[in-house]
Amino acid sequence: MTPGRIIFLNGTSSSGKSSIARELLDILNDGVFFHLAVDSFNAMRSKWELGAEELDAALRRTRMGFHRSIAAMAEVGNDIVVDHVLSEPWRLLDCLTVLPPEDVLFVGVHCPLDELARRELARGDRPPGLAAHQYDLVHAHGDYDVECDTSTASPRECAQRIKEFLPRRPSPAAFTRLRRRYLTDSQEPPTAKHSLFD
Repeated sequence: MTPGRIIFLNGTSSSGKSSIARELLDILNDGVFFHLAVDSFNAMRSKWELGAEELDAALRRTRMGFHRSIAAMAEVGNDIVVDHVLSEPWRLLDCLTVLPPEDVLFVGVHCPLDELARRELARGDRPPGLAAHQYDLVHAHGDYDVECDTSTASPRECAQRIKEFLPRRPSPAAFTRLRRRYLTDSQEPPTAKHSLFD
């Protein structure tokens, strides 16, 4: 069985990942793609009030399960568009551990801080300052296969760029390069302050 392709969108909250993912599902016509979003996994959790430590542990388990769900879907041949926020070093390390690196197209989704703040305010469904907190953390590893800026390109234009790049994935891919850097050499990604709200 041929494993599925994984288009992995990484960026801050409100950077436009979900909008790009929806456009990708609309224009990718060489397979059956699924959009797996970390927010969707968070939304499945029961809404009981938890203490800080209990919430922290639940969020970590949620993200670990999310990563393994991506791997399981791809392993049986499903093509996946992932929508994630790699705002803690362990998240990247876990993804590098469980996802097949050469099947991943790693996409950096960028947006300037002032535009992120404007979008966050307009949305009204995120803690104030969330995007600003994540801004220097999510791209700290500094290596992608392809990048886009949603302040200068529409979600459709970003999706089209990704679609055109997909058959031209570099070898080694970014996930392979990062895996060699952080797992083979026993190094860790740049450390980041932990937040329960990212």
